[in-house]
Amino acid sequence: MILLEPMLRPTTKDLAKAAGVSRATVDRVLNERDGVKQDTVERVHKAIEAIGFERNIQAANLAKSQSYRFIFALPRSGDQFLQEIIKRIDEARSLFASDQIWCDVHQIDENDPHSIATYLSSLDKSQVAGVAIMAPETPQVRDAIRRVQERGVAALPFISNQTTMDANWVGIDNRAAGATAGLLMGQFIGQKPGAIMVIAESMQSRDSLERRLGFDQEINEGFAQLRALPSLETYANEDRARTIIAASLRANPDIVGIYVMASEARSPLSILKDLNIAQSIVKIAHERTPFTEHELKAKMLHGLIAQDPGHLVRSAIRRLKGMVDRRQTFGSQEQIRIEILLRTNI
Repeated sequence: MILLEPMLRPTTKDLAKAAGVSRATVDRVLNERDGVKQDTVERVHKAIEAIGFERNIQAANLAKSQSYRFIFALPRSGDQFLQEIIKRIDEARSLFASDQIWCDVHQIDENDPHSIATYLSSLDKSQVAGVAIMAPETPQVRDAIRRVQERGVAALPFISNQTTMDANWVGIDNRAAGATAGLLMGQFIGQKPGAIMVIAESMQSRDSLERRLGFDQEINEGFAQLRALPSLETYANEDRARTIIAASLRANPDIVGIYVMASEARSPLSILKDLNIAQSIVKIAHERTPFTEHELKAKMLHGLIAQDPGHLVRSAIRRLKGMVDRRQTFGSQEQIRIEILLRTNI
């Protein structure tokens, strides 16, 4: 048997030799300290590429007592899915403690973009390393994210994307999720013609817009006998939701399917149950929560399109740390899968 010697990573000593500088200079370049000429910095970076040097970030952080405080800015109004997210953030505090990573939750008024912008403007690099933001896209929020990044705080859209940050956010492909819901809906309904009620919390949310686009495309292309009604916006207000859902049922007696696009499905599904709609009406919703699990098992809900809240939180933390450390995370590891849940695999 031939034993192969392990490949040793290039050290800072190797890097200094390759760049023709001292190890002290290498240390200053790696830690972005002042006092190094620009041509020397460039020479060190060329040597890094030439010899394949990879810095041991964890060891460097321990040596200089580097720690990370990340904040999850989450909506103030939320139900069981939001609680699942917060529960996973609590778990992450223990999971990432050895990496000197600490996570906090700050709840924002998602319907007040000015207050969100004000909160983001209060974040300072000396106290916060990064923030994961779950908020609808507005000009105020987009500008506030840019400014917080300019101040050196890593910023990451969380679950609800922002158009300026498509390359670096955490969540599922919502257009594909909506299309998946449309395909399930059409297949469950079969050849029966009729209308589909679509319930959203707010169509100002980009995830709802994208889900609606994917859903409509699938229904229009594959199920000509069905027509999707205009989206009903509840704004997380139960009284409003009850009024508009009841009105839509009265105005459209041929409803054969109901699609709940919002991540929080308990309120609209409970209202539908109170209104005694026919059990034959197909219902598709988003996100796995104690309530939606129960409804699936009770055959009151036909299918769920879900994303793993634990994976969402862990991915956000890894991405924020990568942004702070200026290192790429593994794309395949961070891809959030679209899960299809039925009563048979719940």
